[in-house]
Amino acid sequence: MATTAVGTGTKWWAGGRSPFNVEYGKVMMWYFLMSDAFTFGAFLISYGTIRFSQNYWPDPNDVFNAFPLAGHANLPLAFVSLMTFILIMSSVTMVLAVHEGHHGCHYHHRDKQNPNQHDSKKGVLKWLGWTIVGGIAFLACQAWEWTHLIMGEHAVLNNGQLEVVGTTVRVNPWGNEVSGAALTQALQATSHENLVALAHMQNHDMTVQQLSGMTDQQLRGMLSASEMHVREMGPVAFGGFFFGITGFHGFHVLSGVVINIIMWIMTKNGTFERRGHYLMVEKSGLYWHFVDLVWVFVFLCFYLI
Repeated sequence: MATTAVGTGTKWWAGGRSPFNVEYGKVMMWYFLMSDAFTFGAFLISYGTIRFSQNYWPDPNDVFNAFPLAGHANLPLAFVSLMTFILIMSSVTMVLAVHEGHHGCHYHHRDKQNPNQHDSKKGVLKWLGWTIVGGIAFLACQAWEWTHLIMGEHAVLNNGQLEVVGTTVRVNPWGNEVSGAALTQALQATSHENLVALAHMQNHDMTVQQLSGMTDQQLRGMLSASEMHVREMGPVAFGGFFFGITGFHGFHVLSGVVINIIMWIMTKNGTFERRGHYLMVEKSGLYWHFVDLVWVFVFLCFYLI
C-alpha cells in the first residue's frame, strides 16, 4: 500500500512577521468584539432609519438638560458630557493597567526576583481599581439619567386634554410645543385627576390630598400656561430606541466592571505573577476599550445629532 510522506517543520509563512503569531484568547476576543460591533451597528442603523423617516424628533438639548442637584437649571448635555468624560478616563486607566502588566512581564522574564515585578503588580491593582471605579460611576450616572427621565413630570396634550407623564419605552412627552387657543381648550377639557397632577407639578408645597379637595376652577386658576411647557406626544420609537440601546451598552459596561473585578482579584492573589504574564488583563482591556468606543457612537447618535 502506497504511503505519502508528510514533511515535518514546514515553514508555512515566509513574509515578514507572521499574522498568526497571536495568542489564541486574544484572537477569540477580537472575533467576539467584531460580532458585537455588528450588533451595535445594526441597532444604530435601525435607529437612524426610523429617526430620519419621522417629520419630528425630540431635540437633545431639551431632553437632556438636567444635572443632579442643579434644580431646574437648563444645562444642555452637561451631564452626559460628564458621563463621557468618566468613561474616557476609565479607558486611560485601563491602558495604564495593561502597561503595568507588560512592565511586570518584562521583569519576570529577566529576573524573577526583581522587586520591580511586585511594584508592577501594585500598579496593575491601582489602575484596575480606578477603572472599576470609573465604570461604577458611569453606571450610577446612567441610573440617575434613566430615573430622571422615567420619573420626570411633563405636561402633554393627549386626546384633547392635558396629562402628566414621564419618558418611557411607550410614552414620549417630547413633541411639538402647544400654546394659544389649543392649550386653553385642552385645559378646559382636562379631568379633575389630571388637573390635580398638573397643579402638584407646579406647586409641591401642597399635597395631592389637599389639591384633590379643590374644585376644577380653583385648580385651573393655580396653573400657569407659560410654566407648564405643554407639548404634544412625540414619536413612540424614541423611548424604545433610547432605553434599548443605552441599556444594551450599560449591560456591556456592567459586564466589563464584573470582568475587571475578577481580574483585580486574580492580580491580588498573584495568579498572573505565577503565570509570568498579564494577558488576561490585556484581553479585558480590549473589551473595555471597545465598550468605550461604542459609547462615542451612542453619544453622537442620541445626544449630538
